[in-house]
Amino acid sequence: MKIGLIGSGNMARAVARGWGRPVLCTDPIAERAQALAAEVGGEALATNAEVAQRADLVVLCHKPAQLAAVAEELAPHAKAVASILAATSLAALKESYPGKPVYRFIPSLPVEVKQGAVVQADGPAQDAATDEAVSELFAELGALVVLPDGLVDVAMGLMSCAPAYVALVAEAQIDAGVRRGIPAAQGAELVVQTLAGTAELLRQRGNDTVAIRREVTSPGGLTARGLDALERGGIRAAFSDALDAVLEKR
Repeated sequence: MKIGLIGSGNMARAVARGWGRPVLCTDPIAERAQALAAEVGGEALATNAEVAQRADLVVLCHKPAQLAAVAEELAPHAKAVASILAATSLAALKESYPGKPVYRFIPSLPVEVKQGAVVQADGPAQDAATDEAVSELFAELGALVVLPDGLVDVAMGLMSCAPAYVALVAEAQIDAGVRRGIPAAQGAELVVQTLAGTAELLRQRGNDTVAIRREVTSPGGLTARGLDALERGGIRAAFSDALDAVLEKR
């Protein structure tokens, strides 16, 4: 399947690196498309229409506000369309690309290393072969989770924004260690490796967060005191507020 990317920004680069195959691409900043094509292989093309003419699947990676304008260029030529646009419903995509197989996905940045999550909006069957091929393509990037379209934006608030949150948590832990004398480089190694290992352990334990916490936490022990401090600091409320803030700005 020949892939065309409309837009060559951060998420386009992440999915292209995750797929690890040549792509056709465009971008309003021509140098950005050229750099992506040089990195993963393929071609940076002059127009969106040319991408649609040559690609089996066009992946929308442009700004959501450009949906209608880009569709005018692509719709006459596109064979199938997949969107990774935030806050852009499946219904809006179908309206912009009538009569075409249309799919909605939201990836997270770690798909660049095939360790992310990808949400797919559940939709009616279209072309069976294309449906299967497109789902398999995005499943190459990480864990593929299918949800009703109305929950995709909520999922985006959990996993698409999460790399920034996790990076902030790591930064806060590293800074706490520095305050107590741990050199920043060594603190970063300790924190980041522990985060990565804990994620893998959770995956192998069926995502049982409670069980992992109980294994580490002795009654009245050091971890219990640390967890109590985090709870008193409002960690749960902070993450809940973050999700609400994301959804309010759609």
